[in-house]
This record gives sequence, C-alpha cells and structure tokens, in this order.
Amino acid sequence: MRRVVQFSTGNVGRHSLAAIIGRPDLELVGVHAASDNKVGRDAAELCGLSEPTGVIATDDIDALIALQPDCVVYTALGETRPMEVIEEMAKLLAAGINVVGTSMVWLVTPRQADDWLRAPLEEACAAGNASLYVNGIDPGYSSDSAVFSALSLVTRARSVTVQEIFDYGNYDDYEYTGTAMGFGNSPDDPLPIAFQLGVITSVFGGLVRNIAAQLDVELDEVRERYEPWYTPERIECKMMTVEPGGLAAVRFAAEGVRSGEPVITVEHVNRLTSAAAPDWQVPPEGQLGVHKVIVEGEPRVEVNTLLSHPVLDVTEAGCLSTAARAVNAIDWVCRAPAGLIAADDIPPTEMIRGLMW
Repeated sequence: MRRVVQFSTGNVGRHSLAAIIGRPDLELVGVHAASDNKVGRDAAELCGLSEPTGVIATDDIDALIALQPDCVVYTALGETRPMEVIEEMAKLLAAGINVVGTSMVWLVTPRQADDWLRAPLEEACAAGNASLYVNGIDPGYSSDSAVFSALSLVTRARSVTVQEIFDYGNYDDYEYTGTAMGFGNSPDDPLPIAFQLGVITSVFGGLVRNIAAQLDVELDEVRERYEPWYTPERIECKMMTVEPGGLAAVRFAAEGVRSGEPVITVEHVNRLTSAAAPDWQVPPEGQLGVHKVIVEGEPRVEVNTLLSHPVLDVTEAGCLSTAARAVNAIDWVCRAPAGLIAADDIPPTEMIRGLMW
C-alpha cells in the first residue's frame, strides 16, 4: 500500500483526494491546504465525503514531509506562480518523495520543457532519488494517448488535429480560467494573458513537438493562432455574466507546420454557453464538450472522448478525469527510476491497475 499526501483541494484536488480515500491500494496520510478556511478540517469534509478520515489538513509542508509519504499528488494551481511551485515540488522530490500532479502543464511533455523549469526539478529528482509525473485530460490524455491510438489505425497520415471543444459556462473558475482567457473583456482591452505573444506556443507547442517526435516528422516551425468572439447579447452562466460586446468564446491553436501547411494541430474551441460563437465547431448533439482527435489519412479516423457522470456536470467530470490521470500513475511512478516522467514512459496497462474493487 502506498502512503499518499494530497496537495490542494481545489477543482481537481478534491476529486483526487476522494479517489485516494476510496482506493484500497492507497493510504491517505496527509493533506495540504493553503487557505485558512480549509486548514484544520478533516480530509473527508474537504472532498464531500461523510465518514471522517482522521487526516487533518495543514499548510505546513515540512510536517507533510515528516510523514514520509511514498507520493504526493500535487494539484495546486501552478501556472500563475511557477517559481513558487517549482520550489515546492523540488523540496518534496529532494526529500525522496515521488510527485504526481496536474499542475505546471508544460511538464506534460517534460522532454520539451524549457531549462528554467526542467533543470531544477531534474536536480531535485536526482538528489532525492524520486520521480515526477504531470498529466491531465487536456493537456495530457488527448495529445499523448488518444492521438496515438488514432494514428495506429491508419497506413498513412497527412495531418493530425487534437481538439478540445467545450462549453465552459458551468465551470466555476473565473478566478483563473475566466481571467486568463479574458472572458468578459472588450475588444479594446489588452490581450488576456493566455493569448499574449508566445503563450499559446509555450503551453501547447510542446504537445505539437512531442507528437512530431513520435512520428519522426521534422517541422519547419510551430506557430500559434487566436480568434476571439464577442457577444452581441448578454450571456449569463455559472462562470460569470458577459455583457453585450464582451468576449464570450475563444478559438486558438498551436500548429506544427511543414512546407507551409499545418500537419499537427492542437486546438481549443471554448465558449460560455451554446449561445456563444454558434458558427464555430460544436460538440456532438446533446453534449457540452468533447475531446477529439482527427487523423486525415488512409483511412480518415475521428476519435471522440465524451465524459459524463450521474451527478457531476461535464466540466466537473473533466476535473475528475484529470485527477485520474495522476492518481492512477502513483504506483508505477513510485517504482520508476528517478527523473521526470512522460506519459509514453508508462506502459498503458500500468494506468488501469487496481481500478475495479
């Protein structure tokens, strides 16, 4: 049985916390919570379970390290405070604790990550003889698992497109997702942080380059594109209210180009309710979102990943699947050689062990 600490209990963390508590092959020994209203509360209460665990949340990282866990599940928001997260992850790794997580999406393709991010974490892994693995559903599953399954079905591929097409209206995350994408902004406002020059390529370009490397394709360049959509009518949803003239949908992509044409594309189409950008691509009828892979080739292949849950809406189901991509890798990561781990390092069957109980 692996001794595990959950680090953060937000949109993804509360789902990974519940999963750890429920799995018979994992033992929850600690929980990290940064906010005062969560510190001192039982882990079960923080993830909506009724039976107390006796594990009480703390904001003391040293106390969690002293528990000597095998692994920490790190789901705290990292993209807005990368240097602080690197320091926290490195401290855990150097102490000999393996880390799986969903934060710092650049690390989904660690071999493509820049030196400022990769080097200190590699040093910490070596110092503590520990491993680090970061993944999710997108970035993650769509571009490092589903895409290769689709490609295995063709004898020749002319182009590959990986898409997230999602209605974010019910996603209660204006603080990060909403502000980063600029939902509600006017055309006169500065570009939101997610679409400033080079950011799309920084976040999603590694996914494109990783697919190209797996296909043994040499790209001429990786470029980015961004298109906003401003609503003529007021849009109300769980994330926020957008007044007329405000940004209510975005379409953006990182494109791997060869001979002037995009051959590998990682694209997002995100909107606030179906009223936004009605002429853009939409999920299958009756669905709020889809993760799609399209291979134009011999034959043409289209793979649609649709999530659902009897209680949770599709955005919450996406957070649950994101958590699964980390939690399901715990045992293998604990057995792996020290270093940064990519999804293609892990045998697929290792990600499904222990799920039926």
